[in-house]
Amino acid sequence: MKKIKNKAGGANSVAHRKSASEAAVAPDCPDSPTRIWINLLALAVSLGAVLWLRAYGQDLNVKTHALVIVALALALPIIVLEWFFLKPYRNPSAGLDFGRRNYSLRRTAVKLLGFYLAVGSVAFVYWLLPEYHGSFYHNYFSVVRAVLPWWLLLAVPYFYLLDGAMAEPKDSYWQLGSWLLGTRTGISGKAVGQLYLGWLVKLFFLPLMFVYMGNNLGTLLAFDFSRLLDSFKAVFDFTFNFLFYIDLLFVTAGYVCTLRLFDSHIRTAEPSFLGWGVALIGYQPFWSLFSGTYLKYDEAPAWGYWLWNTPLAYGIWGSTILLLIAIYVWASIPFGIRFSNLTHRGILTNGPYRYTKHPAYISKNLSWWMISMPFMVSSSVPEALRHSLLLLVVNFIYFMRARTEERHLSWDPTYVAYANYIGERGLFAFLGRWFPALRFGNGRLFYRGADVPPPAPLVTGNATAGAGGY
Repeated sequence: MKKIKNKAGGANSVAHRKSASEAAVAPDCPDSPTRIWINLLALAVSLGAVLWLRAYGQDLNVKTHALVIVALALALPIIVLEWFFLKPYRNPSAGLDFGRRNYSLRRTAVKLLGFYLAVGSVAFVYWLLPEYHGSFYHNYFSVVRAVLPWWLLLAVPYFYLLDGAMAEPKDSYWQLGSWLLGTRTGISGKAVGQLYLGWLVKLFFLPLMFVYMGNNLGTLLAFDFSRLLDSFKAVFDFTFNFLFYIDLLFVTAGYVCTLRLFDSHIRTAEPSFLGWGVALIGYQPFWSLFSGTYLKYDEAPAWGYWLWNTPLAYGIWGSTILLLIAIYVWASIPFGIRFSNLTHRGILTNGPYRYTKHPAYISKNLSWWMISMPFMVSSSVPEALRHSLLLLVVNFIYFMRARTEERHLSWDPTYVAYANYIGERGLFAFLGRWFPALRFGNGRLFYRGADVPPPAPLVTGNATAGAGGY
């Protein structure tokens, strides 16, 4: 946009930007849509289900039936406790008012048509791509085939109930259904695009996390606890698997529970190729395809090889790795049923997010340095430097991932207030003072707080129109 300068306007403009920037700094941290105590209580219930499965569930398929049981044991307590204590359906972001009673069978039918088309599109992608025809995803698709008919049937009363209560009932599902019926006027391509981006997130991540969680659960159920008395290695192996199991438990439940009724729906999805690129590169099958050719920083033996003959150093180093992973998992627990990559489903400000915007990325990247120890390559100093530089490139990818997430979430004024709070009072606020380019809002990728207005939402109506969750 071209700037018009004059003496009076220039002074007023400077004063306006200064006051707007000062107003953007939040004196207090915004409230979080979740509660840690609810999520921890639900985790305890789910871990109780694991103990029950160890004792009585030997006949169940670990990677299907047992996995569904532990996931439900986490999600249902969160849903029930939030319903009674937090009443998420009353949040403005849910866009619901059950006093409206604006029910419409015709509008609901159009929405269901859009919903079934979206689900059919996902099924088509699974059928088309060879990646999903192997045995790796067999257990996931066996669960999907069992659940899908009931899910599609229950969608009918669910859509009808929510349609009558929505402040903006002509949402992206309605627009997709209307487009399929031949309507072209009043249809937002951006809204439909956001709907499909939300489904694309679930299409990719849900089967992957489901399989990983099943593998970790199988290891947990079969583990011989008497081994914990043998060596620190056994303690490390068990704790490593257990921590990632907890992470995957919340992650898997989050991808399933994208429901407007509980204000856990997808509000917007990341719209940029850069944001998707830096996110997907860290997951299979893209990571194997890319890292093996360009970013193979862990060719040398890992930390245990270098420290095995010094038990004290081995124990201290391994414990530090577990502590970093525990912080990473701690960053997943506040999500409750709202975890999802590449989407906005509410601004978390509790747990470790009270201290930094990206606790998971910080702890994960530090743990990789301690696990791989690329600086310890014994062949030569240049090789050690090369491996270290490759890991720095991986760290930079996660830095860009954090940046693109901030750009996306900064469409929400709540996130702007939260990010400014962290910039002033966060654990690493001193880094922003030392290196201004690291501060929220600085750089070409970002909106600079309140002095630059955010772009128009990518969904029609207000922010409650939703992207991929209902």
